[in-house]
Amino acid sequence: MSYKLRKAQDRGTADHGWLHAKFTFSFANYYDPVHCGFHSLVVMNNDIIEPGSGFGKHPHENAEIFTYVISGQLEHKDSMGNGSIIYPGNLQYMSAGEGVYHSEYNPSDNEQVELYQIWMLPNQKGGKPRYEEKQLGNDTIRNGIKVLFSGDGRNDSTSIRQNAIFSFGHVEKRERLEISQDINHPNIWIQIISGSCEIDNFSLHKADGLGIENVKKDLEINSLEDCKFFLFQLQD
Repeated sequence: MSYKLRKAQDRGTADHGWLHAKFTFSFANYYDPVHCGFHSLVVMNNDIIEPGSGFGKHPHENAEIFTYVISGQLEHKDSMGNGSIIYPGNLQYMSAGEGVYHSEYNPSDNEQVELYQIWMLPNQKGGKPRYEEKQLGNDTIRNGIKVLFSGDGRNDSTSIRQNAIFSFGHVEKRERLEISQDINHPNIWIQIISGSCEIDNFSLHKADGLGIENVKKDLEINSLEDCKFFLFQLQD
């Protein structure tokens, strides 16, 4: 097993006035040869968008794109005909496939929106674009890990174009959770959304990430305080 720790304060940054971005991995004009993604996980951006601002209509193709709103509201529109407001605690999935246009906008006049935008590489090119939303809310998952997306649609999750498992976890203060070893998905990335925990002698706090390659045992998450996190179990 090998570990790759990415502390929040060490991430790349960009400030465009209307957009304040922090990059776990190399992205756009930020490049760090040590942090160029983790297997099929290639983008982990933590963005703050100012009121009345956002990304105008722009294209994507051959990317699995996930957007999670931490606070504020995000308005989404795309060339598939989807249009909605994503609220805090909820998550949006868009498989760009052969090509899609979309826009992301903060509709508020006075409130910032903070979000994560996450990209995976697909394991196949092309295909019809897909779209789905997950209503996680604040109390949907407590002291557990729920599979949201997977390559095989396991546990009523949404199927994606990658042999990966994307889960959301929550563990209350001084509680423990176990991540069972999965020999078909031996590489793990954990991204802390809020709170703090310990995993294999690593203390992780808000916006920290930890990659573990060639996992050969069950892992235990010990919470230091109420903690929410993303768990990515990856084959490639």
